[in-house]
Amino acid sequence: MSKRALTGVLAALCVAVMFGVGGASAGSGLDPIAFGSTLFTAMPAPVDDPTLAPGNFTVKADEFDPGHTNLVQGTWLNAIGCPTGASIALANATFTGIAGFQPYTDPACPTGDPKDQHNEGLLLVKTGPTGNFASAVAELNGVKGITLTELGWDIRKPQSSVDPRGSHCGAGAPRWNVITADGAVHFIGCNSPPPVQTTNGSTGWIRMRWPAALLAAAFPPIGPTDVVKRIQIVFDEGQDTGPDFFGAAVLDNIDVNGSITGEGPVDAD
Repeated sequence: MSKRALTGVLAALCVAVMFGVGGASAGSGLDPIAFGSTLFTAMPAPVDDPTLAPGNFTVKADEFDPGHTNLVQGTWLNAIGCPTGASIALANATFTGIAGFQPYTDPACPTGDPKDQHNEGLLLVKTGPTGNFASAVAELNGVKGITLTELGWDIRKPQSSVDPRGSHCGAGAPRWNVITADGAVHFIGCNSPPPVQTTNGSTGWIRMRWPAALLAAAFPPIGPTDVVKRIQIVFDEGQDTGPDFFGAAVLDNIDVNGSITGEGPVDAD
């Protein structure tokens, strides 16, 4: 057995221990690597967009729900993202009209996607139990053939990734599933490995980044020579998974190698 194959087996065993025996979903969860392979197989790969400039990418939200349970949702929506360069309307003294506007940027996201004109955010929801064979998914287009130096997103959550308030941020969801040219599926959870977190004093958003050193801690590791085939953001932990038992997350400003995408098509089925 090759060193890389052995690493993959050990990683799968680690994931099985984390999620199958006393893990966040108490044995009812979906193995993130095996389920990731299922998603990559069941959902067609995006067609490369020839209009995308090198380094740019798009993010399309979708759902994997073969049982038609209607318990998962993935979509971009206006007005739920992390505000960068937004405006607040100020009421006049009698509250009968608008007296003016005040600029507003959330401290956690001083930079954002200039193409996002409606403060869009990526909503990912799984209602009910984690064991439901279904998931909210977002697929990245324009990443095939690259090597990774950084992944990241902004998440609507106060103070830290382990805070039980706000969006769900578990060991397994939301997560990055990266398939590389050699066919390996790599798994990076919202808290596994824990990302570099920045709030800049924000009370509602956290900027999370996984630089090269943390990509090397993925299951199995993502190295500097690993060539990307596909990337998905997967949300498959439901309302039975703590510490928040919320079953939903709002993300924004999806980051690949320092390039940010903060908008996409509405797909609220």
